[in-house]
Amino acid sequence: MTAMRISKPSTSGRALYTADERRRRDETVWTLVQGILAPVQFLVFLVSLGLILRFLATGEGLFAAQVSIVVKTLTLYAIMITGSIWEKVVFGRYLFARPFFWEDVFSILVLALHTAYLVALFTGALDAGSLMALALAAYVTYVINAGQFLWKLRLARLDQAARAGSSVTLGTGSSLSGSAS
Repeated sequence: MTAMRISKPSTSGRALYTADERRRRDETVWTLVQGILAPVQFLVFLVSLGLILRFLATGEGLFAAQVSIVVKTLTLYAIMITGSIWEKVVFGRYLFARPFFWEDVFSILVLALHTAYLVALFTGALDAGSLMALALAAYVTYVINAGQFLWKLRLARLDQAARAGSSVTLGTGSSLSGSAS
C-alpha cells in the first residue's frame, strides 16, 4: 500500500486517516472492541425503544422501560470510554481528533441527555412521562450521532478503496501491475 494521500472522499478534502493512523487503527484491539460494542448498543437501544413506546402506549412496563434506559446508558458510557481510548491510540488524543471532531461534540450532547435521565430517575426530579420524554430526546440524539459515525465509516471504506485502487495503477503505468493490498 502506498503512503500517498488521496484527496477525497472525506468531506473536508483530506483523507480520513494518514498512513500511520490507518496502521494504528488496524493494529489496535480497540477497533474490534468498538466494532462489537456499536451493534450491541444499537440492539439495546432497539429493545429499550420498544419498551418505552409500550409504556407510553399502554401505561404498562414502566420499570422494564426504566431498567432498559439505564442499561442503554451504561452501554453508551462503555462505548464512549473505549472509543476515547481508541481515539487516543489512533490519533494521539482522547477526544476531538480532527476526523471525528463534530461526532465527538455531538457525542457530548448524547452523553449529557443520557446522564440527565439518570439524574432525574435517581433523584425523582421528573414524573414517568417526563422521564420517557427525556429518554426519547436522548435517543433521537443517539440516532443522529450513530448516523454521523456510520457516515465516517463509509468515508473510511471509500478512502481505503481509493487507496487500494491507486496502488494498483501507480506502479509502471500499466493497469493492474503489482499487488492491490
